Amino acid sequence: MADNNEFFREVNEDYRRDQIAKIWTRYSGLIIAVAVLIVAGVGGWRYWQTTQRNAAEAASERFDTANRLARDGKAEEADKAFDALESEGPSGYRLLARFRSAAELGKRDAAAGAKEFDALAADTKLGDGLRDLARLRSALLRLGDADPAPAMASLQGLAASSPYRFTAREMLGLAALERGQYEEAGRWFDQLVADPETPQNLRQRIEVYAALVAGGAVAVTQAKPEAAAPPPPITR
Repeated sequence: MADNNEFFREVNEDYRRDQIAKIWTRYSGLIIAVAVLIVAGVGGWRYWQTTQRNAAEAASERFDTANRLARDGKAEEADKAFDALESEGPSGYRLLARFRSAAELGKRDAAAGAKEFDALAADTKLGDGLRDLARLRSALLRLGDADPAPAMASLQGLAASSPYRFTAREMLGLAALERGQYEEAGRWFDQLVADPETPQNLRQRIEVYAALVAGGAVAVTQAKPEAAAPPPPITR
């Protein structure tokens, strides 16, 4: 019985070798071509990864340099560095450069910076979160305008359900507080208190704001000087 099993096993092995030999004879060119393509594909993928990594590292250094120039007050040089990244850098750093450039411009010229953020907010290639961030930054820069109504309307839209609703509500409450509209300010601060996702550090600030709302308008009066006492009689 064992001899029969050994015989059948050898026959099967011979058959498999014959089949493999036939397949190799018939498809050897195709097999080699596929193998070459696989090796070339893996090599190309590795090369692409290395290129992307090197480009990201170079862009990171350029971005750090631009930030350092901005911190050092070298606005013109920083603007050029950010502009270069916007046009030449990898996609992520191009976007970072656009936001950073708009922020730096807003420090020098609020209206111009707001326009840059408006352009980012209108860019449909960006995700909703980034566009909302751009709307928020634009509105904050415009709060000091002679007509802050557009900025207030933008903040109110963001205060409804945006990821930046906390900042929007805080700014709306502070703006109302500055105008002396204590009831409206209280409503915005109450929304922050009621929202379970409000950050803890903001809740601590709300305690101060609530005290200001509760105090209402503070009348500042000057004490009247007391009447001077009559001079003592002159005695001789």
